[in-house]
Parts: sequence; structure tokens; C-alpha cells
Amino acid sequence: MAEIVQAKLRKFVDEIWNDEIVPTLTTYIAIPNKSPSFEPDWVKTGHMEKAVQLFVAWANTKLPDLPGATLSVERLPGRTPLIFIDVPGTAKGGDTVLLYGHLDKQPEMTGWAEGKGPWIPVLEGDKLFGRGGADDGYAMFGALSALLALKAQDVPHKRAVVVIEASEESGSPDLPFYMDALADRIGEVSLVVCLDSGCGDYERLWLTTSLRGMVGGTLRVDVLEEGVHSGDASGIVPSSFRIARQLLARFEDIETGKITGADFNVEVPADRQRQAKVAAQALGDEVYSKFPFVDGMQPAGTEGDQLVLNRTWRPALSVTGFAGAPQPRDAGNVLRPFTELKLSLRVPPTADAKKASATLKQILERDPPYGARITYEGEKEGSGWNAPATASWLEAALEDASHAAWGKPMAMMGEGGSIPFMGMLGEKFPEAQFVVTGVLGPHSNAHGPNEFLHIPTGKRVTETVARVLAAHAQN
Repeated sequence: MAEIVQAKLRKFVDEIWNDEIVPTLTTYIAIPNKSPSFEPDWVKTGHMEKAVQLFVAWANTKLPDLPGATLSVERLPGRTPLIFIDVPGTAKGGDTVLLYGHLDKQPEMTGWAEGKGPWIPVLEGDKLFGRGGADDGYAMFGALSALLALKAQDVPHKRAVVVIEASEESGSPDLPFYMDALADRIGEVSLVVCLDSGCGDYERLWLTTSLRGMVGGTLRVDVLEEGVHSGDASGIVPSSFRIARQLLARFEDIETGKITGADFNVEVPADRQRQAKVAAQALGDEVYSKFPFVDGMQPAGTEGDQLVLNRTWRPALSVTGFAGAPQPRDAGNVLRPFTELKLSLRVPPTADAKKASATLKQILERDPPYGARITYEGEKEGSGWNAPATASWLEAALEDASHAAWGKPMAMMGEGGSIPFMGMLGEKFPEAQFVVTGVLGPHSNAHGPNEFLHIPTGKRVTETVARVLAAHAQN
């Protein structure tokens, strides 16, 4: 059986990225194909379709080099489109590897550096700035390039299907419908490769082992029908903001940020604790220094492995929106009638998000202080995901890929955010192995200003996929 020659793999991947992938992603970044949650008129604007056709056009130039490969754009009524690529296997075995990515994008966000913007592709050294290149435009190109690299060396692989959806940034509401509609065509999946995650640094292969879930919604506290002079009312009318603080303090320690309550906490598995120590050792100060702290600001702790676990396994609250108050320059001496807060509560990977959401509502609305009008409108909760135990052949293949591509051992770590479809895929393919990785490393700032794709990492991830597919063919 043919073995991969690393030098040839590196040459092939570097050339296709430099000559074709980076130029195509540059065009893609300029398309404002925002996810449906942020662009309800996505059909009318045509941006999503333009992105789909760009991907399809590039893929169709490559399929002739993969004998028997087919591509279709699936379109269910009222749903965003989905690109489905079927590549026949060249190794024995009837099972399939599913490679996942998405092409919809987050909205613009403010704060981009001068000369940069979400729809303005800028190449600076090894970084391609702009929305969507790293999250997650590169995925289809990386997946197909890995298959093409194996073909170039006559290295066998099993059947592969590449699925590129267009609703991930909206929580993947359309993906389950496509997975059901395509179930017979997808077949028996033994390996899932997801290229929509992060990396702790750009020095090694990073595997995502878990994802926190999320519950959230809008808390509103009303105390008056209209604002009144603070000199007249303060001391008699309790502040709506103070009441909101009281409510949050029912489950969040104001000094430490620790979230209390059994429905919001789980015991961190021993293997994840061990992996956190390895990850923290590999990252060093980068565990916290990757964040743009203001001068003098300190992280929430000093022990690296505990910070990793804080970010990946422990619950944490963020207030992401605020209503009911004017801008400071416009604020008079008025006791405001209400305070409204948008809450985002990250919960552990194995927590029951639906139960946590119901508990949060009960905590906030029970026994209103002073009889204030308290309402909490929860949003649809999203459970987290914890990867199944990694098979020995896969762990060996990933370790080999990290050494071959980066020259360093791999590291495993959970992610603090959610990838909504992972739990669904885990349930859909309970016997499958999972490889979840990506290019979103320090300062790449997915969803925020100055998002960039670190091109060398994209190339090395492509090499990794090729090596994993080759190892999969032997098992």
C-alpha cells in the first residue's frame, strides 16, 4: 500500500493554496453572504447564491481529477442551499468519511483597522483578513485538496462526502433537514471531519474535544411606568439596575464570576483535566495573552490549566446587550423606569441545556424584589458536545500528522463556544470517530473585527486531513 511522501504532500498543498485557494477565498471574502439570522432577505440579495456558485465553480474544475466524483447543490423549500460532493473510495470498505464546512458568515461588526473591513480582503504576509475566510470558507477547499493530494500520490482513501452548509452561523437550523433528506446518499459514516473549530496556537495540530453549550435570553426589570427625577424618587423607588444586579447575584458570584447551581455545573472528566494541563503547558501565557486586555487588566486566574477549564468546561455569564438607558452624554438626573439585559450563559459540554434554561428562568422570575415586574424570555437553548473516546489508530494518525506537518506533538482542548451541529452529528453517527479542528487561533478574531485566516495553518490542516484519510483507509 502506498505511503504518503511528506515532501510531495507539502509541495502539492502549498502550490494549490498559493495558486488557487487563496485567490478564490479573496473573492469569497468580498461577498457579504451573511447568515439568514443576520440577513432575512438572503434570497433577494443574492449574496448567498453568489458564494455557492463561486465554490461550485472551483470544485467543478477539480472533480475530473477524482474519478467518479459528483457535485450537487441541494435545495429544500425555504432552506438555505447545501453543497454535496460525493467522492468514491479507492480503498476497500463500504463505510464513509463525512467532511463538514459552511460558507455563511457572521455580520460586519465594528472596530476594523484602517484599510480593513469585513468585505475587504487584505493579504498581509501570512494572513488573509476579511470575514469568512477562516470561518469557514477554507473548509471545502482544504477537504478537496486533501483528497486531490492523496490521488496525486496514489494513496488510497475510503468514500468521502463533503457537506458545505449555509446556515451554521444561525445555529444550523437547516442542516438536520438535509441530513435526513440525504441519509441514504450519505450512507454509513465511520469518521466525521469538521474543519470549523479553533487552535490554541499556530505551532501544532489542535484537536477540539468538547464544546460548551449555551442558554440565554432577555431579562427585563420594570419599576415605573415612566422615568422620574432621581432627586425626587431615589431612596423611595428602587433602581431597576440594582434589582437586575440582585437577580444575577442569585446564580453568579459577583466577586469571582463563579456560577452556582447543580443544573449549571458538572464534574470535569479526568481525561479532560489531563488534556487541559498539556494544553496549558503548550500555550504558556498565550492562554490569556491572546486577548486584547487594556493596560493593567489581569485574567481571572493565574493557573493555566484552570483557565483552560474555565473557558471550556465551566459555566460563565456574559451580559451582551443593554437597553433602557441613554448614552452617558444624553443622561439627565432621571431614575429610569426599566433595565433590560441580554444574557449569554455558557454551560458545560455535558450539561442539559434545556433543563439549565428552565432553571435560569425560574431563578430570575421567582420572588421579585420589591414586587418589581420581572420577565425573562429565554432563547432556544443549545447543548454542548463531548467527543467520544478516540480510537487508537486515529490518535496515532493525528500524532503522526502533527509531527509531519508542524514538527511538534498534537494537543487537545475543548472550545468555549458552540458548534451547534456537532451534537446533532454525534447523535446521527454514534459509532463514528470525530476529528474536529480548524484555523481559528490567537487574534484571528472570528465574528469580530480584523478576522483573518492564517494561511500556513490552513495548509498544515489540509496536510493533516490527507494523512488522516489515508490512515482511515487502513482501518
